[in-house]
Amino acid sequence: MSFQQGISGLNAASRSLDVIGNNIANANTVGAKVARAEFADVYANATQHQLDNAAGMGTRVAAVTQQFSQGSIRTTENPMDVAINGRGFFRVAAPGSADAAYTRNGQFQLDRQGYVVTSQGMRLQGYAIDPTTGKPGGVTADVQLPSQGIDPHVTSSGDVGLNLDARTPAPTATTPAFALGNADSYNNATSMAVYDQQGNEHVLSLYFRRTATDNQWDVYSALDGTAVPAVAAGVQSAAGRLTFGADGRLDPAQSGTLNAGVLGAGGLTLPLPFPTSTLPVPPSASTTTAPVTLSFNGSTQFGSAFGVTSVSQDGYAPGQLTGFGIDAGGMVQARYSNGRTMPAAQIALADFRNEQGLAAVGGNLWRATPASGQPAIGAPGSANVGVLQGGALEEANIDLTQQLVDMITAQRAYQANAQTIKTQDQLTSTLVNLR
Repeated sequence: MSFQQGISGLNAASRSLDVIGNNIANANTVGAKVARAEFADVYANATQHQLDNAAGMGTRVAAVTQQFSQGSIRTTENPMDVAINGRGFFRVAAPGSADAAYTRNGQFQLDRQGYVVTSQGMRLQGYAIDPTTGKPGGVTADVQLPSQGIDPHVTSSGDVGLNLDARTPAPTATTPAFALGNADSYNNATSMAVYDQQGNEHVLSLYFRRTATDNQWDVYSALDGTAVPAVAAGVQSAAGRLTFGADGRLDPAQSGTLNAGVLGAGGLTLPLPFPTSTLPVPPSASTTTAPVTLSFNGSTQFGSAFGVTSVSQDGYAPGQLTGFGIDAGGMVQARYSNGRTMPAAQIALADFRNEQGLAAVGGNLWRATPASGQPAIGAPGSANVGVLQGGALEEANIDLTQQLVDMITAQRAYQANAQTIKTQDQLTSTLVNLR
């Protein structure tokens, strides 16, 4: 026996306690990963014959590796918190630097310029949204969120789904055949909100009158109580027509816009006379025509009561930014006061072939090394990377109970190795005292 084995055992047990202590210290660190000390035995280089009888020279710490298993996810009250469920890392970089780092800590915040940053000021990387297509680009950059509101959008199209009661008879003949103020001149009516070029809300009313032709209905319309198309010679013409088949479903070839009594198959196109200003200066009442096309696809004529099943249109009023949300695909959705939700950016995730090859540099960060390989950057939920959960954080995957048990084991190992040194010292003392 020599002192070498005992000393190596003391060093190994001490290093193990260092690793365990670091794990315990980071038990509440968001995104932290548990580490473990891995040991290897030590033998002197010698011939094969000598190795057969070698006792060994002790142990050494071969590596300290981190285990990248999934940590528990807990929800928070902060919409800027993000948790990764699955593989992958957030990619962050200092402002103006191309030297990227990687983290599992999703505690983000906004700086004064609207960039999404970590507590150390490093900017989160992701994809910008193309304003034309609304889709994320293919080049990663700093994620910057908007601070201003959105402009209004004039209504140009809409969808109406309804059922017209097949049991309803056509209205009795009146003169004129239809009048906005005469409820007996039509069977049913509904309305929907539309928006002009300045984002002002208007009410588009639709009136349905069954004709003498089987399965055929004329559609009349009005904007804010004004007939569309305008009344001519005391008569309001039908704006469109809906024709249904024997099965009660819409016949698109026989439905569409009426222009001077001639049917144009397709959607119902209405030239809405929007005002040119919010408050026209008297006596001016100038208007501008904005064509709106309504689709009635999916509408039916069944033997049940009249009912509107869906109404939608693509216009909206101006809106102010009210908050953000993050979906599973990493898309950052900006919410506005007009009820609209618009994509603002998409968070990117990085994946590595060998996660344990990453170098921990502190601050909840890792950096790529030749051992880890180059990062594969992609959108959450694609390839091998996980998905995101907004308003949540990934807790450390450190089991405190296991760490305390490991600490007791390391302590016992330290004491046992110290005992081997003490025993060797006693043997040496006996030899020295021989006479």
